[in-house]
Formats: sequence, structure tokens, C-alpha cells
Amino acid sequence: MGKLIYEGKISTEFTDRALHHLQLVISSKLRRGEPFTFTWREDASIGGGRTAVWINAGSDLVFKYRDSRQVPINPAWIEALAFTANAPTGLYLVHEPEDG
Repeated sequence: MGKLIYEGKISTEFTDRALHHLQLVISSKLRRGEPFTFTWREDASIGGGRTAVWINAGSDLVFKYRDSRQVPINPAWIEALAFTANAPTGLYLVHEPEDG
């Protein structure tokens, strides 16, 4: 499991595969100067619920991967994640669609 750390205080875990795809979408939005909200569900082991953070060019983000190898990119997943990031509700993790 990889970890996304926001502002050095808030963190959550994703699979390395999911985290890499999220990083690509987040980086793309920030390169274009587009701030957005990122929301995720918390694990039941820490009380459940959800967390939402505002991400902008000044946000302190760390993408920490468990494995040193990069994962193959699924363009369909990038597109699905980017679609959520551009919606009023902001970015959230969606299930990986089949590539193609």
C-alpha cells in the first residue's frame, strides 16, 4: 500500500497502482493551475467516514510508494479520475475500468 500525505498531517493509504493514477491526475490539474477538492473514504478501522481536502499549487503533498517499480498506466482510469476531478464534487477514487 502506498500513502498520500497532505500538509504533513493528514494521510491515507491506496494501492500503489491507484496512488500512481491519482498522482498523474493531481499533477496534471496542478500544472494547469486548477485547484480542486479531493475526497476519500476512511477505513472502518479508524472510524470510517470520509475526508475532503482542498488541493492547490501551494499544497504540500507526498506520494509514498511501497514498491519502487512504476505500474503500467491505464488511460481509461486516468480519464475516469480526471472526469471526477473536473466535476463540482471534485476528485475521488473510482474503480479501475478495463483499458480500451
